[in-house]
Amino acid sequence: MTSPVNILFLMTDQHRADTLGAYGNRLAATPVLDELARTGTRFDRWYTPTAICTPARASLLTGQAPFRHKLLANHERNVGYIEDLPDGQWSFSEALRGAGYNCGLIGKWHVGHHRRAADFGFDGPDLPGWHNPVDHPDYLDYLKVNDLPPYEIHDRIRGTLPNGGPGNLLAARLRQPVEATFEHYLATRAIEMLERYAADPKPFFLQLNFFGPHLPYIVPDEYFDMFDPELVELPKSIAETFAGKPPVQANYSAHWTFDTMPLEVTRKLIAVYWGYVALIDMEIGRVMDAMRRLGLNDETAVFFTCDHGEFTGAHRLHDKGPAMYEDIYRTPGLLRIPGQEPGVVRTEFVSLLDCTATILDLAGIDPAPAVDSRSLVPLASAREVPWEQDIVCEFHGHHFPYPQRMIRTDRYKLVVNPDSTNELYDLFTDPDELLNVYNHPEMAEVRGRLMRRLYQVLRDRGDNFYHWMTSMYDVGEVSYDPTLSGLDEATYR
Repeated sequence: MTSPVNILFLMTDQHRADTLGAYGNRLAATPVLDELARTGTRFDRWYTPTAICTPARASLLTGQAPFRHKLLANHERNVGYIEDLPDGQWSFSEALRGAGYNCGLIGKWHVGHHRRAADFGFDGPDLPGWHNPVDHPDYLDYLKVNDLPPYEIHDRIRGTLPNGGPGNLLAARLRQPVEATFEHYLATRAIEMLERYAADPKPFFLQLNFFGPHLPYIVPDEYFDMFDPELVELPKSIAETFAGKPPVQANYSAHWTFDTMPLEVTRKLIAVYWGYVALIDMEIGRVMDAMRRLGLNDETAVFFTCDHGEFTGAHRLHDKGPAMYEDIYRTPGLLRIPGQEPGVVRTEFVSLLDCTATILDLAGIDPAPAVDSRSLVPLASAREVPWEQDIVCEFHGHHFPYPQRMIRTDRYKLVVNPDSTNELYDLFTDPDELLNVYNHPEMAEVRGRLMRRLYQVLRDRGDNFYHWMTSMYDVGEVSYDPTLSGLDEATYR
């Protein structure tokens, strides 16, 4: 890019790619995001570096993989990891500030506990927590000023926990009009900030982070009932048996109470989830209309993505957790740059991490500090671009420590689980990842090739997970003393 542009970064939480019409959902009500895809670039293999909110958002902020920035868990379920990025941590927002940008963030922050968005140079109301903070003073003031009714829910959907207690709330009806929803409030605040920034000659970066469609799916009646559950096609991985899979997956299924609810309830939950996405799409439409009204369209790059996906019953699971399935690692990713050709579709493996370098590129800033990030600007066209043929993701735990590493290629996915069995999936013959072929003799060559490639990537990055792999698997020739003792280097030269 030759000159800095304005940037609007639209982000949701726990959002499946298959909820959008642009990604093939024939029933979806997402005209605004579908139009963004039609006029910009749709990335069909966009992955999160880790399927959990805080570490993924910290990776976006810093351009660093989770193992490197070390903010590895959500505060609400922290399992002993650090809870904030350290003082002095580089962030793209402070780099933008230093380059003369206005920099705002409306909505979910969730990048640590004590350090807030303002500590990293963002304007905006400070909205803490993992889901809509409906008791926040600014939201309550918004309701009061606009004479809107307070938050109230009914018709709760939840299962039964293994210990007999009530399960986590999964969905509920909201007794408020759309204008009173937290989503409408967030879009309104974003429009107000856009108006302020439009009157300033400085370029701007504005990030609008919705807390949804993260469960529980709490929406007004018109969105709760927007989709007929009988028309919802259940994910094929509802047939999951967990045979040959790490036992933790069956434990998580019990935690999320899947088997305590009939399949009709699962259909309804998916239908309500789609309704939640439709509500957010409508609110994004209000923001896009404001962009046009303010004359900002032709000078503003627009991103849309999320922090990670959501199971919504796939593999008999909800939420996210210690299972590296496509449902929670592959997410929507859209980008429109002023002057680009419309309707570009890319199949390269890209990451939420790559947004960091892309933002810097659009702003004309040196991307050097974003060490694990690559600019997506060259991909916003139909021309060929040299790119890696695989992607590596990681996980560190949620509710309890649980280290995992994954490598995904065009056809295969390998997941290394030190606590139990590893996983290998052939995504051409088994796109729903039901059959773990890791121990199948005919997969020996594929298994070895992926293991060696994952090992080399982790070594090159400095991700010390590779030490476990050195002694446990065929990782190829080892050219260093794996004990790290410094006493036996001659053996490994």
